Amino acid sequence: MTRGVWIGIAALVAGCATAPPIAPPSLDVATPQSWTARTDTGDAPDFGWWRDFGDAGLDDVVLAALEENYDLQAAAARLEQAAADSRIAAADLQPTVQAGLNGSRRKQNFIGFPIPGSENQVLSTVFTNYGVSVDTTWEADLWGRLRSGARAALADLQSRAADLRGAQLSITGQTVKTWFAIAEAEQQLRLAEASVASFSTSSDQVRGRFEQGLRPALDVRLSLSNLANAEALRAQRRQQLDATTRQLDVLLGRYASGARSTPSTLPDTPPAIPGGLPADLVSRRPDLVAAERRIAAASQRLHVARTELYPRLSLTGNTGTATSALADLVDGDFGVWSLLGNLLQPVFQGGRLRAGVDRAEARAAEELATYANTALNAYAEVETALAAEEFLADRERHLETSVEQSRAAEDLAEDRYRTGLDDYITVLESQRLALQAEGDLIAARRQRLENRVDLYLALGGGFDELAAPVTVSQP
Repeated sequence: MTRGVWIGIAALVAGCATAPPIAPPSLDVATPQSWTARTDTGDAPDFGWWRDFGDAGLDDVVLAALEENYDLQAAAARLEQAAADSRIAAADLQPTVQAGLNGSRRKQNFIGFPIPGSENQVLSTVFTNYGVSVDTTWEADLWGRLRSGARAALADLQSRAADLRGAQLSITGQTVKTWFAIAEAEQQLRLAEASVASFSTSSDQVRGRFEQGLRPALDVRLSLSNLANAEALRAQRRQQLDATTRQLDVLLGRYASGARSTPSTLPDTPPAIPGGLPADLVSRRPDLVAAERRIAAASQRLHVARTELYPRLSLTGNTGTATSALADLVDGDFGVWSLLGNLLQPVFQGGRLRAGVDRAEARAAEELATYANTALNAYAEVETALAAEEFLADRERHLETSVEQSRAAEDLAEDRYRTGLDDYITVLESQRLALQAEGDLIAARRQRLENRVDLYLALGGGFDELAAPVTVSQP
């Protein structure tokens, strides 16, 4: 077969498989034009949304996590696997070409033909054969089965790319929340240490009054109990800070030594509330993008399953040289070639092919239902986080008032105790309430920051700069 014929066959299958177009399915649930929980929202978040909190240390930590986290490295490796699978699927569209070189030497005896004048000898001959060949096989994609398989693999690749963006977003959220948890633990520890110092001073004063015969032994025991509780709380806060700091080390891909610089205070919650439009969420959320790509892949594989019922046309060709002399391998006079066409129509498979279609249809229906559920959860996450903004801000304001009033009540109770107008139980209760109110206020501020992080995550986080859409050129 001439070289021009092979070039012609290759031209028939030239071209690249393209990914299915992006077409998010419509939901039966009506989507509002704007978020129902809040109407005073701004634009959707962009890349680097964590910088809105104004913490330079947080920016360094997040970038380190995106670079070093092993979960992200595993997600990137899965993306590489999907890229390789896509190239493998696309290779089915091209002819397979193999080159071979062979040689053989064989001796044959002719029994029954003795040589005259010789005993116990037979006539024999030696055959020598050398060959070089190029073998090509190609299946004509008559019904688009192979191309649909390649398109499905490309959709899988795009889904993996979206999964990687989702993993980046998740690790960023975990890192920011852990950073805030460390800051809260630091503040809670300082509050516990201040309480220990204050309760220790109070206990010394009570003991002095007892030794002077001014107060009963009950007051001493109550003050010592209060001091011991404060010391136990301090130990608990130290343990929380240590555990949270080690958790950050793991997120950064480091040994959990717990020895690193950490934030000392919680930042203020950014005043601007991101929101964007509900209609934009399907293109911003990595999980929705991945779910839509899985629908596209399932649709292509359904087409593959249906075309399994149709005939297949394949061509097999061979060209090369066959000769008994090694030196003649490059001599065109000894060239040989063959071309074989094969048309195969499935007749009876015991229902396997029909079952394959049914399975592909069920898979496509499953992916569609999964997308709908993912979308509803995504909208719910945004609405819930937006609504929580007002509730948490209101709670923080009330706790600020509670701290102010409880500290004033503590001072008043101590003054009244010193003048003999109240017993020590009142002082203990005022100290407990003041300590609890300050601890609750710190926790509320962290919870409000975490809710803002949840809102950024629910809106997709704006990761276009870190993980651009993947494009693959097929060979």
